[in-house]
Amino acid sequence: MRLPRIQIIGVTIAITTVVATACTKLPLENTANLEQAKLTKIKIGLPTAKTSFANIDVAIAQEKGFFKEQGLDVTVENFDTGVKVMQALLAKGIDIGGVSLEPIVNATAAGAKIGIIGTFANRLTISMITPKTINSPVDLRNKNVGIQDVGAIREVMTRMILQSAKLTPQDVKYVSVLGTNYIPALMTGQIQSAVLQTDQAMEILQRDAKFHVLADMYKVEPNYFFGSYVASKEWLAKNPDLAVRYLTALIKAHRFVYQNKTDTVKIATKATGFNPNVVDKTYDVLVSQNKVFPVNDGIDDKRLAYTVSRLRSLGLLKGKELDINQLVMRQPINQALNKLGKLSEQ
Repeated sequence: MRLPRIQIIGVTIAITTVVATACTKLPLENTANLEQAKLTKIKIGLPTAKTSFANIDVAIAQEKGFFKEQGLDVTVENFDTGVKVMQALLAKGIDIGGVSLEPIVNATAAGAKIGIIGTFANRLTISMITPKTINSPVDLRNKNVGIQDVGAIREVMTRMILQSAKLTPQDVKYVSVLGTNYIPALMTGQIQSAVLQTDQAMEILQRDAKFHVLADMYKVEPNYFFGSYVASKEWLAKNPDLAVRYLTALIKAHRFVYQNKTDTVKIATKATGFNPNVVDKTYDVLVSQNKVFPVNDGIDDKRLAYTVSRLRSLGLLKGKELDINQLVMRQPINQALNKLGKLSEQ
């Protein structure tokens, strides 16, 4: 039996209404899950146990949605040192590592197929903090000196300071300290010196007037090349577009830092765990004064070459000479800059 035309229309409208109603009642979390499923996952390693201001670009890119704009779901894992980040990268536990130059140079010299693809704070953001009773590097003789891994940035900077006083690591006592424990170790007298990130230094100087900056490494080594993002050449060959998208988000984050102090301080306060006053002062030093974040690629061949030669002078690089071109894979950062355009340097 055929339904009258008016009834057929009514049934069609009813079915359409039910389907439309069901669609509008999809749980919000399911919609969010669908959006998340469209993002490509990558895992990043950072060289401090707690994110420091030097690595605030990643937190900015997360909070402001720059990674999502590039179709990326970025997971961050914090390590104690760049040496541990490099170990994780070589073991394929992470896709991209944020590392100071020393572990990259040594891994490359040992035959690792890796390359620098971009930078974070590419100028030094650290200082040696000591009690005021230590007036010069020579006073460190026979003292307990806080480090983490030998060959990591804090230990390398310690060697430089010792070298300035014609001392060697054998003239002090290295004490291994976790990155998050430096301030307590200094305040309890377990160690008499520590190389600290700027936000850490600001924190201890604010808390206890008996400490001071023995050496501001930004001033001591202005040509030293600091923070790099590095990936394996195997991963880059398989994921060239992911590298470009990651770096595009990071460049946007660097530019945001210079243009938005209030939001940057707010995000950095959450990421680092330090109070807003400490973070505000850190911003003034690292961003307003020292301009440690690049607004373009940040990969300076002259400073790279200087840093490699400096490591060799410290006895930390042995074996064949390294060509700077061995250390850098420029194609991803160049493509990211082609998308965003270059800015005049800060």
